[in-house]
Amino acid sequence: MSQPDSRLATAVLALVAQRPDSTQPASAHPAVAARKLGQQAAAKAAAAAGALALPPGPLGWLTILPEMMAVWRIQAQLVADIAALYGRSAELGQAQMLYCLFRHTAAQGLRDLIVRVGERVLVRPATTAVLKQIATSIGLKLSERALGKSVARWMPLVGAAGVSAYAWYDTQQVGKAALELFEREMVVEG
Repeated sequence: MSQPDSRLATAVLALVAQRPDSTQPASAHPAVAARKLGQQAAAKAAAAAGALALPPGPLGWLTILPEMMAVWRIQAQLVADIAALYGRSAELGQAQMLYCLFRHTAAQGLRDLIVRVGERVLVRPATTAVLKQIATSIGLKLSERALGKSVARWMPLVGAAGVSAYAWYDTQQVGKAALELFEREMVVEG
């Protein structure tokens, strides 16, 4: 694994190790509230990513990891808030956080962690070694994305608009994954 892949894997593990607290109360209509929160988080992530993507060239390269981390923190908060809307904050662990944040990015690496079985979701226990392996897989995928972002740094305004649009889309996908996960009965394997 290369140094950027390793740094991204470490960042992913650090992100999911600490579940953000949510101030959202359980909702009578959690899906509606979750969609609204998803829109707000997507706008916030797009603004953060776009602003951090503005510096051009080599200076812009230094903003790639901070930009990704800023967006991930917004997304992690969204996942925690959606879990809270469904009254399921206690069920939000590292496996669920990884799944929601990166399902659309590295689905192959997450296929053994959470499996949909009919109307239920089966969460398999994740040892530290398994989490590291999954984070490494995610890190590889994210380093490919970071390479694309480094190219965008040479076209500051156009690149920032593209990065912003992708952050919006990415955050929408995270919200959709969290909504789908917490709408279902969750069974954690012993």
